[in-house]
Amino acid sequence: MASALAPQSGTVQCRRQVSSTCTTRAMNLQRSLYFSTAPRLRSFAQRTSPAGPSGARRGLVVSAAAVSPPWGKRPPAKLVLEDGSVWNGTAFGATGTEVGEVVFNTSLTGYQEILTDPSYKGQFVCFTYPHIGNTGINLEDMESTKCHLGAVIIRDLSATVSNYRSSLTLDAYLKEQGVLGIADVDTRAITRRLRVTGCLNGVVTTDLARSDADLLAAARGWSIIGKDLIREVTCDEVHEWRDPTGAEWEFSPEAVASRGGAEPYHVVAYDFGIKHNILRRLASFGCRITVVPADYPAAKVLEMNPDGVFFSNGPGDPSAVPYAVANAEEILGKKPVFGICMGHQVLGQAFGAKTFKLKFGHHGGNHPIRFTPTGRIEISAQNHNFAVDPDTLPQEVEVSHVNLNDGTCAGMLFPSKKAMTIQVTIRRRRPDPTMPMCALPSSSTCSRPSASPRWPRSQHSLEASSSGIFDGVAPGPTEFHAVPWRWPAPHPTPRPSRWPPHGSDHDLCALSLSLCLLILALRRGEEN
Repeated sequence: MASALAPQSGTVQCRRQVSSTCTTRAMNLQRSLYFSTAPRLRSFAQRTSPAGPSGARRGLVVSAAAVSPPWGKRPPAKLVLEDGSVWNGTAFGATGTEVGEVVFNTSLTGYQEILTDPSYKGQFVCFTYPHIGNTGINLEDMESTKCHLGAVIIRDLSATVSNYRSSLTLDAYLKEQGVLGIADVDTRAITRRLRVTGCLNGVVTTDLARSDADLLAAARGWSIIGKDLIREVTCDEVHEWRDPTGAEWEFSPEAVASRGGAEPYHVVAYDFGIKHNILRRLASFGCRITVVPADYPAAKVLEMNPDGVFFSNGPGDPSAVPYAVANAEEILGKKPVFGICMGHQVLGQAFGAKTFKLKFGHHGGNHPIRFTPTGRIEISAQNHNFAVDPDTLPQEVEVSHVNLNDGTCAGMLFPSKKAMTIQVTIRRRRPDPTMPMCALPSSSTCSRPSASPRWPRSQHSLEASSSGIFDGVAPGPTEFHAVPWRWPAPHPTPRPSRWPPHGSDHDLCALSLSLCLLILALRRGEEN
């Protein structure tokens, strides 16, 4: 019986293999027909089963009529860079012509937040991630009330949207906002060009009647240097912000614990192009927030008698906003201040430093920075084209964070003026006790970044001990002591006796908690 069943078993197995092969080939054929750029009539026949007892064979015939891509035919568009290169693609979003500075962003997700970040005013964003638009646009994740960048440059526009929160497609949203998009261009080649030559001005257009020479002249005649773009994105009048992070998205037990009971801290936020999530996080920590325009007089801010003043992110050249620097200088030393991004650069100038333009800027969600006193490495999201020159800072200003990609200043601490800044958005989670702390050479200091952003692991780490900025006493210079390297213990819950505050689970949680703890500590110091 076994010998009689063997051929039958082999035949069944053979038929399964042939069926699987047929299915795979049919799917590949269907895919090639579906995505054909030149719709045509095709037919294909393939014999799929072995000969039966009668010698007859059965065949599968796959035929297709003329098909077209699901996105339809998009009109042409072109990008002309100031170096003379021309990049032909297809248009989506709005139509017209726009000029701006082309930068690349390495983030894999969050394109909606990038589109609505006011800091991108005057810029075109070239996404290095090839597939954009697959999650559509939802109304809850906006960082501002509109799309601020000049144009979107991508490799592939998603043909479909797959997200339960999506309200409309990327194409429809850009049409609604009047923002141009160009797809089907080699974004990798553009990114390499920007890394080698630096940021380039460019023109995106859907008007093919304009000559390349005309577009090139427009690109070369425009510059972001010296432009005050803050006035174009700031609010028009003073207003209160009350909305915290939604309950379903609240992630921080520190934020929940800080609410209720005590009188809320009053924070005045200068709007240089502030993102909504910053305001939501401050509100989540129980702060009462008053948002003021970028040029609001410092004297009126001091009349409000806030517990702290916040200088927000924003677009453009920080040296082109002297009114903001003057306001910061007047507030310094009188109230605790905190600055992020553009606010970091404005406060740097108020400290007495100068700013400079980076070659191609920092734009992405995975930039490593070092917290100088302890050597802790943090991953940050960044979006800026200018930086503070640490060599021009006063000696009493400490460089608290250093960008590990190029060694630029990413954070500052000015204890005597009750001020601290951060250039980046820190994406920090609770430390893993099984991971070793990065070790620093014994010659490292807190006041200036290391000449080289890279260093080897050694047998000694550095412990920083500083006069407690949160103890209500005048902080002194930070001292470093070399100790034998060891596995660090988990950091405890943030409290005013520790610097910097740890335990944040979100990018802006660290920012909000730092500001609140600084205000709390300085208030306690004044009471003592």
